[in-house]
Amino acid sequence: MAVTRGRVLVTGGAGFIGVNLAPVLAEHGFTTRCYDDFSTGHRSDAERAGYDEILQGDILDAGALGEAARGCTHVVHLAAQAGVPTSVEDPVADCELNVRGTLHALLAAREAGVAGFVFASSNAPLGEITPPAHEEVVPRPTSPYGASKLAGEAYCSAFAGSYGVPTTVLRFSNVYGPFSYHKGSVVASFCKSAVAGEPLIVYGDGSQTRDYVYVEDLCRGIAAAATAGGTGVLAHLGSGTETTVLEVARLVAERVGGAAVEHRPARVGDVARSSADISRARTLFGFAARVTLEEGLDRTVRWFQESDA
Repeated sequence: MAVTRGRVLVTGGAGFIGVNLAPVLAEHGFTTRCYDDFSTGHRSDAERAGYDEILQGDILDAGALGEAARGCTHVVHLAAQAGVPTSVEDPVADCELNVRGTLHALLAAREAGVAGFVFASSNAPLGEITPPAHEEVVPRPTSPYGASKLAGEAYCSAFAGSYGVPTTVLRFSNVYGPFSYHKGSVVASFCKSAVAGEPLIVYGDGSQTRDYVYVEDLCRGIAAAATAGGTGVLAHLGSGTETTVLEVARLVAERVGGAAVEHRPARVGDVARSSADISRARTLFGFAARVTLEEGLDRTVRWFQESDA
């Protein structure tokens, strides 16, 4: 029988990344506990992902979250408001979920005495920079979402410094893959539209770039970071490659036999260019993005075609 590394509480565990993460954590020898309010993610997805335990709860309910963390050796905090446009429309709700929710998760982790706390951040705290993004760039967020994620990072640093909570902050690039049907991200939106026979909506001229990382690669990075441990760690996870939105639209359309592209005005808060330098993650815990964009889009489009999403 394999040695168990510990029990991981995954907040937002029924969401896109969470359901892809559960089997990867199991491969690394962890038992898994999902904590989700099922407002976007679905219990059926969590069950299919193979979590050992599934709990329903809100990250704004500090008491319930503390109970959920009891007996856990690690916490992976994924639960969040994850959209720039949504944060622009309602910055107060974004702050509540992403700042107070993260504070509650850290308090729960401190009380449980965990061996590791992994926080899901993004490149959004950095704002408009000349790529690639790396850990030495001074953050200057241009959206409430970026600001709330930066606050979460700051709380992770504070809990590491004040309470010795072993925190790892991982800045995710644009993640795509199966089970992203409720996401409003570029690849998920394109896949849903293409499969439905609708035009692919591009905001602005489509020359803006992003770093697209396949969810399986990202999840292996999360599991490796949790296994490696460390206190006050900050690292970027991505592919390390810039790709324009128009190129992604072309690749998705190609895989469904063609789809029209419709341009709309650029959105407030969106950055023009984004890619990540992943060398620190490679050094600290052996991270590498193995799935190419073409291969990842093959898998993702196929999943949307075969699912009833």
